[in-house]
Amino acid sequence: MKPNDVVSELPKNPTPNTHASVDNAQQEQQAGLDFVRQVITDDLKEGRTQKVVTRFPPEPNGYLHIGHVKAICLNFGVAEEFDGLCNLRFDDTNPDAEEQEYVDGIANDVKWLGFNWNGEPRYASGYFDQLYAWAIQLIEQGDAYVDLQSPEEIKLNRGNFVEPGKNSPYRDATVEENLARFEQMRNGEIQEGGAVLRAKIDMASPNVHMRDPILYRVLHSEHHQTGDKWKIYPMYDYAHPLSDAIEGITHSLCTLEFQDHRPFYDWIVEKVHSKAVPRQYESSRLNIDYTITSKRKLRKLVEGGYVNGWDDPRMPTVVGMRRRGFTAEGLRDFCKRVGVSKTDGIVDVAMLEFCIRQSLENTAARGMAVLDPLKVTLTNLPEELDLTHKRHPNVDMGERVIPLTRELYIDRKDFEEVPPKGFKRLIPEGEVRLRHAYVIKCDEVIKDANGEVIELKCSIDPDTLGKNPEGRKVKGVIHWVSATKGVPAEVRIYDRLFTEAAPDADDDFLANLNPESLKVVQAVIEPALAQAKPEDRFQFEREGYFVADQYDHQAEKPVFNRILDLKDSFKVEKK
Repeated sequence: MKPNDVVSELPKNPTPNTHASVDNAQQEQQAGLDFVRQVITDDLKEGRTQKVVTRFPPEPNGYLHIGHVKAICLNFGVAEEFDGLCNLRFDDTNPDAEEQEYVDGIANDVKWLGFNWNGEPRYASGYFDQLYAWAIQLIEQGDAYVDLQSPEEIKLNRGNFVEPGKNSPYRDATVEENLARFEQMRNGEIQEGGAVLRAKIDMASPNVHMRDPILYRVLHSEHHQTGDKWKIYPMYDYAHPLSDAIEGITHSLCTLEFQDHRPFYDWIVEKVHSKAVPRQYESSRLNIDYTITSKRKLRKLVEGGYVNGWDDPRMPTVVGMRRRGFTAEGLRDFCKRVGVSKTDGIVDVAMLEFCIRQSLENTAARGMAVLDPLKVTLTNLPEELDLTHKRHPNVDMGERVIPLTRELYIDRKDFEEVPPKGFKRLIPEGEVRLRHAYVIKCDEVIKDANGEVIELKCSIDPDTLGKNPEGRKVKGVIHWVSATKGVPAEVRIYDRLFTEAAPDADDDFLANLNPESLKVVQAVIEPALAQAKPEDRFQFEREGYFVADQYDHQAEKPVFNRILDLKDSFKVEKK
């Protein structure tokens, strides 16, 4: 039986479970704390907890995404706030889907986000011997049995919300028979799918997760940590709570889809007589519009070639967001603003973008880049100049040199022969200021044989370097780059991956892919930008925020990714 042949078929239990946690409405009224922090505060105050210990327990079967970022911030955040500890533990119970690549990637993501875990990384596989010993104990106590039914029979006999399940014909086997069969499973004498170890609870339970759930299955696969030592592997729902107990986790924080699993979580910890008794608390998962976080669907995007790998800057993976240029500070701020709740909802993606822009405002140096070049010749510039300007207007980041030459480029959208109403940039016979340089006047428009504008002949006002002209007001300011000393660069303009706010509302989520989510343009950048190191972030003046690509950027061949444009539609609620 493959790891999820049976459990993945279980429907979500509609019957709510009770749990000794504070009422949500009451929690939100106490000291402005979310319910998780209120529970921890009360546990410490009442002496139920001496020292807070949490954990971030990813399965190493894929790359982390924005939803995991919220879990990381919550688990590491509350541990830090309450002077506790947070473990990084890999719940690696399914060797068929796990790889060392994911283990290494997850650890790197957690570090990049700014968190440090307690001690060395831990693995559920490191507890396999203890988990096996507890399985033997459960059999001896009469709380577990080996089931030789086929996966199809187990699924059929599980029942549904209307009908109770049916007892397995192997449910009442003797302890000796079960021990012998379990030993055969471990020794590899039973083929995959030929047997499972199940908890003996209640096949008539209204909670389908309590209908004799599977604890172990036969799996003849090599494990990335334990090699070929084991022929049986524990199910996630068995290994997870017991790993929490082994590590002395005090508050096991997870998302709402695990609420129906909590009765088994508590049952198994009680049955093995663990001295440490962790408690599980569920909060809403992070749902963002225009975003998909299903691992299965993200994998489909990668394997189908709809994106360029897991670290494609359009992906909501941590590696993708990092390559896009999102900051760890901005992601942490976003998770803090989203908060913790027991109510599922959809977060506006503009809120995430707002937090990233906020983090970039005072950390991204300024620079000029022309993404759609139109040649300008300054007919009366007496000589080339090296203009020196600050790298940031409000933060001391040093200075950069901007060469002003006779030939330069402006952006094509900054010139109009027949300007629309309110246009404040360059027009025939009109004036505009070059950013950090002179006021110029457009004296002549040169076109090609097709009537397309290919060059502007302009003159400078020599008395306007660093000061306003006398007797007239020039309203427009445009950016520019030297045509002879500027550096050609590839600029990747990224936009949202989906056109619909709920891209997976229908089965065919691929139909909602945004065909304009990536545009590659050949731009010209000021020379200082070409010296950027990979992952250096900038504000290209009047264009947006950009980052030197993590892998492809080189000084001799610059590559920049657009992080976000400059516009911000998100409004922060006033308190």
